[in-house]
Amino acid sequence: MEARVIRKHRRSWKLYFQENWHLYAMLLIPVAFVIIFKYAAYPGLRIAFMNYKPAKGYAGSEYVGFQIFEKIFKDKDFIRALKNSLAFNFLDLAIGFPVPIILALLLNELRFQRYKKFSQTVLYLPHFLSWVIVANVALNLFKPETGLVNILMRNAGWIDKGIPFLTEKWHWATSYLLIGVWQNMGWGSIIYLAAITGISPDLYEAATIDGAGRWRKIWNVTLPCIRGTMVTLLIMNLGRVMGSNFERLDSFGNVQVKEFQYQLAIYIYEKGLSGGNFSRATAVGLFQSLVGLILVLVSDRVSKSLGENGLL
Repeated sequence: MEARVIRKHRRSWKLYFQENWHLYAMLLIPVAFVIIFKYAAYPGLRIAFMNYKPAKGYAGSEYVGFQIFEKIFKDKDFIRALKNSLAFNFLDLAIGFPVPIILALLLNELRFQRYKKFSQTVLYLPHFLSWVIVANVALNLFKPETGLVNILMRNAGWIDKGIPFLTEKWHWATSYLLIGVWQNMGWGSIIYLAAITGISPDLYEAATIDGAGRWRKIWNVTLPCIRGTMVTLLIMNLGRVMGSNFERLDSFGNVQVKEFQYQLAIYIYEKGLSGGNFSRATAVGLFQSLVGLILVLVSDRVSKSLGENGLL
């Protein structure tokens, strides 16, 4: 009897594969991409423990252990870049994480479908623009004397002198963070909207019968139902607090804001890649990845201890 069940299961599996083989064939491309560009690169991490010389290769380069890491941790520029990266990434997370949630809740409440679709499209578009384009537009809008924003504010009588949004470090920090939130909020709201559409309408009907208004439904029905999605995305975002976007930093960078602009991505490029010091660049990248992994594992364990769903 058991053997008959096994044979039947095998036949059904083969039939399923024959009907859907094209899906597996399409899946081979992204799987191969991940294997080649992610896992196949792991052996190269040994560069972080070597005085690597490209001309000599792995075999001819000297193994130095943790000397590269010791030099990095004693480097004042690395400490400055690390502090800036942590400060801006945590601020980015604190400011940027709630915005897609709020945006998804607002979009979900729209009842005029054409306006809802139009709003979604407009809000998603900035995500597909490169930081070079975003930075050039921002620089032209926020110039102290000739920028459109400052001109409109002066004409309205709100200011007497142009505000240096992108040429003074504190104004730059605020503008940098807010532009980042604007660029990513529409795309981030997609996942939350998908989670909201999966909520059973019966819950809303029950809340209506109990006399709940629109805000009460959001607070007592929508937010609790998407809490698992929020926790999962928060854990994933915590894993990226050690990273930094070179394109974003370089596009918004200038001499006046070098003190805040100097983050790990800039450090890796200037002290590592541009000077041919691949060992230093690899060591910093490995350090970022390990800290990010630790943060993900710790936050995942904390979420599970609080009764939330985790990643693992």
